[in-house]
Amino acid sequence: MIYKSVAIVGAGFSGSLLAINILRHAGPQATLIERRPVFGRGTAYSAPHPSHLLNVRAGNMSALSDRPAHFAEWCTARGLGDGGSFVQRQQYGEYLGELLERSSARAGDRLVLVRDEAISATVSDDGVIVGLADGRSLPVDALVVAVGNLPPHAPPGLDPDALPGDIYAPDPWDPATVDGLTADDTVMLIGTGLTMVDVALSLDAAGFRGKIVALSRRGLLPRPHVPPGPAGDRNEKPTTVASALLAEIRERAGDIGWRAAVDELRPFTQGLWLSANGDERARFLRHLRPWWDVHRHRLAPAVAAKIDAMVARGQLSIVGGKPSAYVPEGTGVAVTYRPRGADAETTLHVRRIVNCTGPQGDLARSSEPVLRSLIEAGHARADPARLGLDVDSQSRLIGANGEAHPRLFGLGPMTRGAFWEIVAVPDIRTQVWTVARRLAQAHWVGGEGL
Repeated sequence: MIYKSVAIVGAGFSGSLLAINILRHAGPQATLIERRPVFGRGTAYSAPHPSHLLNVRAGNMSALSDRPAHFAEWCTARGLGDGGSFVQRQQYGEYLGELLERSSARAGDRLVLVRDEAISATVSDDGVIVGLADGRSLPVDALVVAVGNLPPHAPPGLDPDALPGDIYAPDPWDPATVDGLTADDTVMLIGTGLTMVDVALSLDAAGFRGKIVALSRRGLLPRPHVPPGPAGDRNEKPTTVASALLAEIRERAGDIGWRAAVDELRPFTQGLWLSANGDERARFLRHLRPWWDVHRHRLAPAVAAKIDAMVARGQLSIVGGKPSAYVPEGTGVAVTYRPRGADAETTLHVRRIVNCTGPQGDLARSSEPVLRSLIEAGHARADPARLGLDVDSQSRLIGANGEAHPRLFGLGPMTRGAFWEIVAVPDIRTQVWTVARRLAQAHWVGGEGL
């Protein structure tokens, strides 16, 4: 199929980089649609405070697949460090913004930036019409959904409407999350992953000197990076049986360290996920995902040190447990939970609850308008594990009929159900590069399409 025009919904990392790569491949005219005031950053790289650092070294964060040192060189030229540095996420947002601005300046009318919200998509054999909130309609040959991570669901058992005032903070990235607190208050963060770390750092940076309690089922905290050691030398595909794979990694970790044992899986992770059946994927998600997340998605050393210091001085507590009730009480809420390994429940009065459970994936609960439009028309569906959009190996959306549509594509974390390892820059940039080449008909070069 020949594409003369494409609309990209979402101008965070995935969407902006797709537009850049379409231009680099002399592809179709691209219209980049973003409802936020700034293009090229998204939620991840619009971090509100300098204490929020990248979780990956600069040397692995190039946006360009064919120029792996691009971001490290950008950092060095600005005195921000080298390939081994963990730089501020704000600075990575500046890097992406510069890339997009330069591409836009050279592109002329081949790239159109639209600051609006895409609210509908009408799909036919002849093309796609994207409806915008301001009433305009954009006819294009293809639509790419790159909306990034969707907001988290309310934690089980918590009814936001039952908690008055500012007790419940559903959006951990809202700057108002840190407002109105005193040193006598306790803030509960539901979740102990990377989002919790960001919120704890934001509270500390804002001068909050009360207590912070981070609660999750297992109380697992992301592990820190350490200086790189000898690389693993795995060259055979691991087993896809979860229990056997876990035993294999543990044995390997005893030989080369757990970080190297996990890192050497990187070339195989997507293939493992693709070849695993539904039952194997479900067992992994049910039993092993929390452990995978904290070992795979690590903290910059400086961030880990700050979190350790907050724990050491008693400001931050990491708790494993299962909440059972949230009852309004005065200016706050009484949270009842059963600590992990305990028989009796505990009740804690907190001034504010912040949802740090991470992005949602269940499309049935999403209010994203363009997704709702596609799903209701049968052009998109949830993946079997309900992690996001169902896509095929070419990132084309799979509809209710089980068939992939040649005019509809999905990018980034919303496609983790198909690829699993698709939340980090190195994986997304490969996906984006591949989709851009297909839209530009460049995938035929070198026999890729033969």
